[in-house]
Amino acid sequence: MNRPPFLRALLLAMLLLSTGLMQAQQPAAKPLFRDPVHDGAADPTLIYNRAKHEWWMFYTNRRADLATGDPKDVAWVHGTRIGIAVSKDRGASWTYRGEAAIPYGTPDYTHWAPDIVFWQGKYHMFLVIVPGTFKDWNAPREIIHLTSPDLEHWSYLGKIDSGSDRIIDPSLFQLPGGPWRVWYKDERDHSHLYSSDSTDLVHWSKGVPVITDRSSEAPKVFRWKDQYWMITDPWRGLGVYSSKDLEHWTHQPENILQAPGTLPTDRTEGHHCDVVVHDGHAYIFYFTHQKGADLDPKLPHSEDRTVIQAGELELVDGKVVVDRDKPVHVDLGTQ
Repeated sequence: MNRPPFLRALLLAMLLLSTGLMQAQQPAAKPLFRDPVHDGAADPTLIYNRAKHEWWMFYTNRRADLATGDPKDVAWVHGTRIGIAVSKDRGASWTYRGEAAIPYGTPDYTHWAPDIVFWQGKYHMFLVIVPGTFKDWNAPREIIHLTSPDLEHWSYLGKIDSGSDRIIDPSLFQLPGGPWRVWYKDERDHSHLYSSDSTDLVHWSKGVPVITDRSSEAPKVFRWKDQYWMITDPWRGLGVYSSKDLEHWTHQPENILQAPGTLPTDRTEGHHCDVVVHDGHAYIFYFTHQKGADLDPKLPHSEDRTVIQAGELELVDGKVVVDRDKPVHVDLGTQ
């Protein structure tokens, strides 16, 4: 039967809408994403690709399949590149895209833990660089600044001169009124968390200590529920701090993602997260090691393999919690 063109278009639109709704109703997979190259996805950061209308995840791609089994030899955590995964359904599912093309250093350089923001028509990446591939943790680290018009083609712009030669894990947030602040771990000072300020993302103030009550890494700062939050990685689940002014931080006694979950691939503590807030929901993306109940004897060095997981933060009696066993329907929206 021949249908008028407008009716065919209407039916097609209804079909596409119903398909999208069905996808949105599917809970996030466990794991959300697993790197197909080295099986070592870690340190995720998410950014919306405005031109392609997709969400992109940049992550440290640890070379877990090349681990030696010697705990003193960490060369497999060095020599890493930044992997990219892409979501076409607002963060619900992810596929591998490739590696970020970083025009800096030599092929043996190590790339870790980027953070990316969009500002003044460009994407700005702040990326940890270790100048080589090392078997121990004693090499210097620096945070470099790159820009891109499209998340694909990057240009080197400079470095953050914080006054320390051992800084990692940048997290950027634009302060009220316009200036930027970056938080990071300073390994020269007991692995405390520091911050530096900038008005242009190029010139940065000297670092000042912010979180000094414990050693930790991987700060993530965001606004949610009418206050500011910082989630950190103290290697015992994830720590939580709150603030009204981005200056004074209050520690929440209970860590999140410390107790093991019950679902396969998510049964160890969570590490190094990103958080995306959309429509009142705060989605947390973190990585887990595949050890303990998830150790796979068929895979060499299974305990070194890492995967990306997703959950949703909740505020219960003033405390941030996340039920890692609860199905989460990720919807990051568009920008």
